[in-house]
Amino acid sequence: MSDAVRIPGTRIVAGALALELAPGSPVGRLSLAQADAGRLGERIAADLAKFQPEAATLELALAGAHYDPVEALRPGWPLHRELDQLAARAPGRGTARGEATGRIIAFGAHEGRLPEALAPDPGHVGGPLRILPFVLAGDVDATARVGDAFERELVETGMAGAATALLAQELFGLKVEHARYLTLHDLLAMTALQYEHAGLAPLWPLLEAALLAPGTEEWLDAPPEPLAHYRDGELRIALFSPAAWHARYAPDETDDGRLARGFEHFQARQRQFAAVSGAHGVPVTFAHCNAGETPDV
Repeated sequence: MSDAVRIPGTRIVAGALALELAPGSPVGRLSLAQADAGRLGERIAADLAKFQPEAATLELALAGAHYDPVEALRPGWPLHRELDQLAARAPGRGTARGEATGRIIAFGAHEGRLPEALAPDPGHVGGPLRILPFVLAGDVDATARVGDAFERELVETGMAGAATALLAQELFGLKVEHARYLTLHDLLAMTALQYEHAGLAPLWPLLEAALLAPGTEEWLDAPPEPLAHYRDGELRIALFSPAAWHARYAPDETDDGRLARGFEHFQARQRQFAAVSGAHGVPVTFAHCNAGETPDV
């Protein structure tokens, strides 16, 4: 995933500082002023250089804000792509993108507002994990070495320094239990495990296709789960009429009460799948299916 976001002549190392919040932590401030974002950026740069000294030769760009993981795990990696594009327009990067600069570009709020594409969604606050995305850019060979090292080691050794965790806690007004660095691959794996524990494992292969291989197709055809198909950048879910659902999912059931409850549970599962997919930025289309019809998904 370190090269998931590319620009000509440069390989990007994309990752995040993940903040695991204590139960009952306040929401805190979603974004920081420019000066505070710069202070936190200096601490993050120092941590990354301890994991891989060559990281100190690369340009670090980060957002002075924290997000729910779903805001980063979207097709095209919008937060990391935007960070790189904003950094590319910052004065001083120049055209010699292979040069080692080691500079830090921290994007903070001006008059309480971040660039629109970096603004955290207040509708996704309240979760136990918040992330601060960052990208490292520079010499192609150096970023390849740093990216490979991070992929091998961060998940095991990437605890943030105590000073970094305490500064993030202070600046954002959060209660941080653990702070660690992750690559996007690590964040994907962590999310997949969380979804498995939450009973969403059947949906994950379709989301993974949307994130990692958006030009491919992926099916979910495993009753009693909803029938769903990822293709052409969207998730299509078959919307069954009660009679069509009965014929496909409970053909031998004759009790009207159990049928009604089963159909309600099925509809709730469909809404859950649609909500999770939408949070990941994957559009959802419902394809209506009546009794005797073949679902057009």
